[in-house]
Amino acid sequence: MRLSRSCWRGRIITGGDRALPEEIPVALTYNGSSQAVMMATPADLEDFALGFSLTEGWVRAACQIESLAVIPGEFGIELRMFLSRPQAERLQTRRRIKAGPTGCGLCGIESLAEATPPLRPVESQLRIGADVIRGALETFALKQQLNRQAHALHAAAFWQPGRDLILREDVGRHNALDKLAGALARAEIAAKDGFVLLSSRVSVELVQKAAAMGTPILVALSAPTALAARACAAAKLTLVAIAREDSFEVFTHPERICGTSSWR
Repeated sequence: MRLSRSCWRGRIITGGDRALPEEIPVALTYNGSSQAVMMATPADLEDFALGFSLTEGWVRAACQIESLAVIPGEFGIELRMFLSRPQAERLQTRRRIKAGPTGCGLCGIESLAEATPPLRPVESQLRIGADVIRGALETFALKQQLNRQAHALHAAAFWQPGRDLILREDVGRHNALDKLAGALARAEIAAKDGFVLLSSRVSVELVQKAAAMGTPILVALSAPTALAARACAAAKLTLVAIAREDSFEVFTHPERICGTSSWR
């Protein structure tokens, strides 16, 4: 939405308005029970519901969600999902185990070990050159339409040979990646056949979601945390970060980046 504001530049004050991103509570419910409430941008919410369910491990495939409805309400939006019986029973068991106070203060877990669970190693034969990363970064910037208007959104995108870049945006970096995961699942696109680009720094939670998607290469505009880099190494995920128009840094599994760079 657009809000009026005054703009101060030195001694000159001008009026006008500016586009600001929306941020509203989005509740994800499964078979009548609320599992999470996220602050999110109200766009591509079907992708968000599916992607969150997949990257958090509530379902293993899109077909395990039997129905999905976007329900606007007075205080936010509900993403109402009903799961197939085996998944619903598994989710209910997990909810009973997690009931009560947590040991480490992180939502939904009860021990420090659960904060960094072992990740399934990524398996992919994908190899790319430096110029592929450069081209993807150029398209990445051009396709961030919401951020160009409001300058306050994160983006996550997927590059695959011969396919247009798929991109999702959100005020939350985790939400943007979940939306991307959902978009790929709905289009039946295998993440192992391409790589993911992020506008944000790389934290371990994003690595966990990327590994769950199965992408072999993660490219980020900002830097990773040390824990995120160690997680990428363990998951056999190539981590490319601090990616700019003329340079990038490879932290883990550099064998997937091939050829010589023509960047100057």
